Amino acid sequence: MRSALFALGLSVLWSGIAAAQPQEDRLDDIVVIAQSSGAPIWTISDGDSTLVLVGSISGIPHDVTWHPEALESAVRGADLVLTPQEGQIGIADVLRIVWRLRTIGQLPDQTTTADYLSPDWQGRLDRLMAAERSDRWRRQSLLLLAFDLIENRAGFGQGRQSRPAGDVVRRTAREAGMDTRPVGVVGGSSLVASLIDAPPQAHVACLQAAIVAAEAGPDTARRRALAWRARSVAVVASSPIDLALSQCWPWADADIAPQLQRQWADTIDTALDEPQVTLAVAGVRLLAVEGGILDQLEARGLDVQGPDWHPVDGED
Repeated sequence: MRSALFALGLSVLWSGIAAAQPQEDRLDDIVVIAQSSGAPIWTISDGDSTLVLVGSISGIPHDVTWHPEALESAVRGADLVLTPQEGQIGIADVLRIVWRLRTIGQLPDQTTTADYLSPDWQGRLDRLMAAERSDRWRRQSLLLLAFDLIENRAGFGQGRQSRPAGDVVRRTAREAGMDTRPVGVVGGSSLVASLIDAPPQAHVACLQAAIVAAEAGPDTARRRALAWRARSVAVVASSPIDLALSQCWPWADADIAPQLQRQWADTIDTALDEPQVTLAVAGVRLLAVEGGILDQLEARGLDVQGPDWHPVDGED
């Protein structure tokens, strides 16, 4: 009984010490812990409000190790956790996709990739696909063909994968019963409509960027993941894979992309208006692209602490 009371007394004492701990000290602890995970971390403070941004990528090869346990600890130290944006896909949306599967998966009216690509780009695609046993890919949707190139030729999503930071943050917050919410929600009808209604010409830039990523070779994804772990943010943002994905649906969709940007702008305003520590996870591509979230914060005169994200001299 005495041991139990002593343990209870220590617990109460520790709770009192933790409650009295200044927010600045607690923030420093969160940042130091999160940085030890290997993920790039930025902090933006405005008075008593602090936003901690965690840069995430997907497609991390399993042999590129990082430490999700450290990020889990950092998540538990925040007051509010913001998870990545979500798409709400209902049964009606799924049925619509199934109904229009042929439209989504194939080019219209017996056209081929050569009807949409210049001879130079078609030649580069032909060289990449030379080992294919059939030429059915020539009739494939430009978008799906682009995704195939990124995955199968640039190494994205190949083999065993490590959990991305976004999944770690989401699961940890859920298991801890923390106050969480997604940065925003995109309606399934909007996503499906943008996918079905877009003409093949809308995916030409996506396919061209995917060709460049495929030409970089199957080790492209691993080099990108190593740069992410080293917090070489500009290298990640300018990798052929990220440049390709930024040109593809849904991130490049003329209707969806502005909606995502508005949701993030509103989220940042809200987070910097609350006297608490808010931890949010977002793709490095969204954070570090020119004119992206970090650039916007810097343009507002806020002090963005963390790894440099600006393109190095000579990069586009």
